[in-house]
Amino acid sequence: MKKFCSEFRTFIARGNVMDLAVGVIIGGAFQKIVTSLVNDILMPLVTLFTGGLDFTNHFIVLDGGHYETLTAAQEAGAAVISYGNFLTQVVDFLLMALVIFLLVKGMNRLARETLDKNKTPKEPPRLCPYCKGVVDKEATRCPHCTSMLDGSRPL
Repeated sequence: MKKFCSEFRTFIARGNVMDLAVGVIIGGAFQKIVTSLVNDILMPLVTLFTGGLDFTNHFIVLDGGHYETLTAAQEAGAAVISYGNFLTQVVDFLLMALVIFLLVKGMNRLARETLDKNKTPKEPPRLCPYCKGVVDKEATRCPHCTSMLDGSRPL
């Protein structure tokens, strides 16, 4: 039992586990933002463009009865296939996936622009004037042709 506790403590103390925990917590909070964006902003626009079409009351009653709403059928205990709810969830998923894609794409662009601004321009490599081999900037002799880099040639 003591060995198990020690191994567990080592596992928890690893950086990866802590990073994962932070990621899950941030992801949960981010999910609320994306859900609100989809449900409160995008879905009303979709409803406006579809002429107020509401899929939630599209269903098939398996016992042959007729019910005005899905809630009425479920309260009566009828077996129903509520394909309207399924379609609504598919549209919800696609909109969430689109929002996340656009956010990740924007964040990647921002990160790329930030990295490009922070990069220092790279110096071109120093070349030996005789053999054109790449030489360290502090070298006094070419490691390829052994020429002196101050302009004198080897004997």
